[in-house]
Amino acid sequence: MFKIISTIALKQFKMKFNYTLLLFLCTFYVKAQMSEFNTKKGYVAEGYDVVSYFNEKAPILGNKKYQAIFEKAAFKFASAKNLELFKANPQKYIPQYGGFCAYAVAAKKTKIDIDAESYEIRDGKLYLFYSSWFGNKLENWQKEDTKKLQVQGDKNWEYLKNKIN
Repeated sequence: MFKIISTIALKQFKMKFNYTLLLFLCTFYVKAQMSEFNTKKGYVAEGYDVVSYFNEKAPILGNKKYQAIFEKAAFKFASAKNLELFKANPQKYIPQYGGFCAYAVAAKKTKIDIDAESYEIRDGKLYLFYSSWFGNKLENWQKEDTKKLQVQGDKNWEYLKNKIN
């Protein structure tokens, strides 16, 4: 009888151990996959070349031939030249607030996806915005006190950047 009880207890222990191990591994995997960047379409800025926002009249969709990984996030570029510019100084080109809608981060303290063609370069930094037929958050950003929104966005981003969406 003692042997039956200890066999049952051992099986229960193994099962609990396996569940605990599985939970730990899943948590570790999710944490390892986390990035502070919006990569909903597989790339930051929906695959647009982040350097092109600064160097062209309009953003250009990147090419899979020219890619870089920066802080666990993938970026695409339209040319080898833009890829090299990015590699030389990624901080200059990465979008603020991880490429999430700047207005939503600042005004609503939340991460919202963007329309990569709705953007603003302000104070040498790239800000991306949500846009749909309901409205363009870039317009809200520009109508309101932008300096105040930038300060609030920076503060909110410290809280939001490591939160899972």
